[in-house]
Amino acid sequence: MTFSLAQLGQHPRRVMGGIALVCVALLGFGLYLQHVVGLEPCPMCIVQRYALVLVAVLAGVTALAGHAGWRRVGLVAVGALAVFGAFVAARQSWLQWNPPEVLTCGRDFYGMIESFPLKRAVPMIFRGSGDCSAIDWTFLGLSIANWSFLCFSAIALAALALLLSRSRH
Repeated sequence: MTFSLAQLGQHPRRVMGGIALVCVALLGFGLYLQHVVGLEPCPMCIVQRYALVLVAVLAGVTALAGHAGWRRVGLVAVGALAVFGAFVAARQSWLQWNPPEVLTCGRDFYGMIESFPLKRAVPMIFRGSGDCSAIDWTFLGLSIANWSFLCFSAIALAALALLLSRSRH
């Protein structure tokens, strides 16, 4: 079975809808790892989650866009956010491979609530509290940050492929 940009470009709405669904599934898995398995997300994990939420929303909107110009803008935005998410995941992967001597990722949830007023604690909660350089979970030898990098990179490449296929038409 061969694959070409032309085949991908024939169904841009399906591809964007699929990306939105994959992002929702990845977010669900992240929440499962946090709330069921007990892994605490670090600040970089939280930033990657925000990027994933934005990619999901923009991919969904792009899939529904009726005008080709809006789809093009959506593809560029999805690609840019995916590149940003890949950058954060790459940085976290680098920290995991080269951990710093002093950990500076933040405090735990209860420590923040006890030590700070609520209006200061709430933003700190969304920064995460886990250790950015810790590898708490792996699958096929890759950490969550490694998988996140691969997923964001695939999304960015799909957006680029769709843009290239659309520009040829």
